[in-house]
Amino acid sequence: MTGPRRAWERLSIYLPVLLMGLLALGSWWLVRNAPQPHPPATERPPRHEPDYFMRDFTVKNFDAAGRLESDIRGTMARHFADTDTLEIDEPRMRSVNAEGRVTTASARRGLSNSDGSEVQLFGNAVVTREAMAGTGGKPLPRLEFRGEFLHAWVNEERVRSNQPVTLRRGTDTFTADSMDYDNLDQILNLRGRVRGTLMPAHPAQSR
Repeated sequence: MTGPRRAWERLSIYLPVLLMGLLALGSWWLVRNAPQPHPPATERPPRHEPDYFMRDFTVKNFDAAGRLESDIRGTMARHFADTDTLEIDEPRMRSVNAEGRVTTASARRGLSNSDGSEVQLFGNAVVTREAMAGTGGKPLPRLEFRGEFLHAWVNEERVRSNQPVTLRRGTDTFTADSMDYDNLDQILNLRGRVRGTLMPAHPAQSR
């Protein structure tokens, strides 16, 4: 009995070391064979792709009192979520401000922001402000802008273009290489080769 007991005593001395070794080996095996966590998905930048379409549509905007402020029509519209813009084929737009000034716009293609307050018109672009009564009841003639590109801010009543334009004010006609018009401040800047045709006012007919 002396031999086996002595051997067991010697083994018991190294048993804790053996157990710790086995535990370490088991932990290493578990770590090595455990499923690896997936790297965090990188957020993709939004693509400039339409997220919905509209065909033969009409979009109307009303103020808090229920008054019609604007309406936009077109044969096809594509909404882009990354810029929150609406690209429109054959757009036809109409807006009426609080003073009753009516502005219309049309083109072969248009690009509008979400509420229609800023519009870019491409191809046979036309923006018109109908005749109206000005300060003191003085009549203001009809204004019409034409060009291959027009950029309009409806609420601010501004029209710009960096391309040749034609402006008709009543019976007068102007052409220029570029233009900046502010209706609220009554300022018109024509740049480049500017030409104008002024028609004489008709004298008041005598009774």
